[in-house]
Amino acid sequence: MPTLLDFRRRIRSVKNTQQITRAMKFIAAARLRRAQETAVSLRPYASGIREVLASAMSRIENPEQFPALASRPEERILVVVASGERGLCGAFNANVLRRAFEFLRDHGDKKLEVITIAKKSRDAFRKRPWKIVGEYVDITTKADLGKAGEIAGEVMKRYEAGEADSVYLIYNEFKNVMAQTLRVEKLLPLDRAALVESEKHDKNAPPSSTADAVDYIYEQPAAEIFNKLVPRYVEMQIFRMLAETSAAEHAARMTAMESATSNASDVIDALTLHMNKVRQAAITREIIEVVSGAASAG
Repeated sequence: MPTLLDFRRRIRSVKNTQQITRAMKFIAAARLRRAQETAVSLRPYASGIREVLASAMSRIENPEQFPALASRPEERILVVVASGERGLCGAFNANVLRRAFEFLRDHGDKKLEVITIAKKSRDAFRKRPWKIVGEYVDITTKADLGKAGEIAGEVMKRYEAGEADSVYLIYNEFKNVMAQTLRVEKLLPLDRAALVESEKHDKNAPPSSTADAVDYIYEQPAAEIFNKLVPRYVEMQIFRMLAETSAAEHAARMTAMESATSNASDVIDALTLHMNKVRQAAITREIIEVVSGAASAG
């Protein structure tokens, strides 16, 4: 049976752990504030670029001449999977990786290649049979436009070279502090109907923000504008994915550490109660022994 000293040691250990989880909660909360501002500020821009891109696509007479619009059989699929850099964030990493594995298994009859974003994604896919063609780590803690451009360049290069017939993004979108939304988005090839539909269902876009709401007047030919917009669109979608993943990871870690801190308090209370019962039983036993000894001596 544990002694009073054992209980005190366990309580001290749990208190030390509680201090760590509380500090991690505060750190995650501070980082979340900045990451959330970045993610939310990117949404209107991403919405606007989709709108202009859809408008330019509607004016192109021969879409087959553009690789980003070329519709070819989906035999080779490139999947970009973004997870968190570290653990201690609840089911955040497990959920996005589980969804990625399900997607890849559902397309098992295709040639599949994966670009992993963040350490957890890289480590998980290294143990799986799918081919990794790119690894990027230490980039989701704070979203960086330069890294997003590097990833976008690799994606565009593989797609335009015919090494991929389609490109998908799988990541956690920041919804609020308590919840994230798993997203599976088709990045390439571009589909105007899908862009317009995405715009209509974008809760962060203005109510009138659809490709059909504005009639743009272009100084340059629509095809030339489209050529310039596509790389920017791909870069922005990947940058937004990194920003959403960063905000969602910090939110999940803050929530998990808050729960761990609360659970530690419950454990401390339970241990203290049990320790007091053991101490009370020991004191009662000693009193009985003293009384018994005095009675026998008398």
